[in-house]
Amino acid sequence: MAQYLNKYFASVFNKANEELRGNGRMTNGNEDMEVDITTSEVEAILEQLNGTKSEGPDNLHPRILKELAHEIASPLARIFNESVNSGVVPYDWRIANVVPIFKKGRKSDPSNYRPVSLTSVVCKVLEKILKEKVVKDIEVNGNWDKVQHGFTKGRSCQTNLISFFEKVTDYLDKGNAVDLIYLDFSKAFDTVPHVELLVKLEKMGINMRIERWIRNWLKGRLQRVVLKGELSGWKEVTSGVPQGSVLGPILFNLFITDLGTKSGNVLIKFADDTKLGGIANTEKDRDIIQEDLDDLVNWSNSNRMKFNSEKCKVMHLGINNKNFRYRLGMHQLEATEEEKDLGVLVDHRMTMSRQCDMAVKKANVVLGCIRRGISSKDKEVLVPLYKALVRPHLEYCVQFWSPMFKKDEFKLEQVQRRATRMIRGMENL
Repeated sequence: MAQYLNKYFASVFNKANEELRGNGRMTNGNEDMEVDITTSEVEAILEQLNGTKSEGPDNLHPRILKELAHEIASPLARIFNESVNSGVVPYDWRIANVVPIFKKGRKSDPSNYRPVSLTSVVCKVLEKILKEKVVKDIEVNGNWDKVQHGFTKGRSCQTNLISFFEKVTDYLDKGNAVDLIYLDFSKAFDTVPHVELLVKLEKMGINMRIERWIRNWLKGRLQRVVLKGELSGWKEVTSGVPQGSVLGPILFNLFITDLGTKSGNVLIKFADDTKLGGIANTEKDRDIIQEDLDDLVNWSNSNRMKFNSEKCKVMHLGINNKNFRYRLGMHQLEATEEEKDLGVLVDHRMTMSRQCDMAVKKANVVLGCIRRGISSKDKEVLVPLYKALVRPHLEYCVQFWSPMFKKDEFKLEQVQRRATRMIRGMENL
């Protein structure tokens, strides 16, 4: 099974494209400054390691590194400086044990598993340091993606939803019809072409030594699947950013920074999840949205990324919506009346009643499990369980979907009343 999964994971990679190599910078960044990593930086990160996490292929467990933080910080700082300034990345830092995480669907279908890479913890310490330096360079040069909310400090699913739908509801309040396009990339993190990514990093003004280190970190990577003690053979990784690494998410964000920059409508991203929305009163409005879609398809073709056309949908909002049709490349987009948007169920009426029902259902399922599995009725036992396991379902992004109707508020209150009836001394609250 491990060999079967690894063969599938490797099959989705883009082939290496060494012909594409560009020079030139968009900004005058920190050209070729020597990187100086201090002992205190390394020790601080070592002390913050989570000792319960798994080790990588080098078998250096984070708990050991954390306990020896003071003793090993200085030699590690010297190794890190030598590695970054010379551009040499050790072999152990370029291999990964891949753990397949089941998503949903048939367990026999390999496409229903997400490959999460367990890489060297020592390398992750260096990645954290380099990530901060990359972020600083991007901010200084003004190349940060203003519509990206994923893996970005101070932003979240909640800020994404509120920011996007604030504009959408403003259009609706003024009597406009609005069309929303939900876009989904196929195997986004696994198909990022390395050379195209590196060309973009060069143009963004990132320190050339860090860019060279990232290039060598991506080059010659190998992975194997680890499943219930079974090990597959090694497979070459020819594209993608490792899911489970520290640098992977920010590199992906930088790669898609130029996605949708020409959009004439509202466009927002959360990592690879992209939404496009615009007024759709007339044929001219429809054509503007279609032009944006064509531009996104052109971007995906030139960057060797594929949209999962079957999962891309259009939602029509507004009483007088004419239900225009759109295409993504050669594919006609299917209309939907509701869509799960970053974990929140959004419907074409924008009442949020369906989301309220879903949150209540999930909360009640967990409450039922607690009631059947926990014999104690003490407040000290049940209240922490309620706060940790039940309340998150009711409060996730609630600032965005807070109920509009009394009947929906009552449903939420009923969950809390059911919980209090389970606790001794709180039955009559």
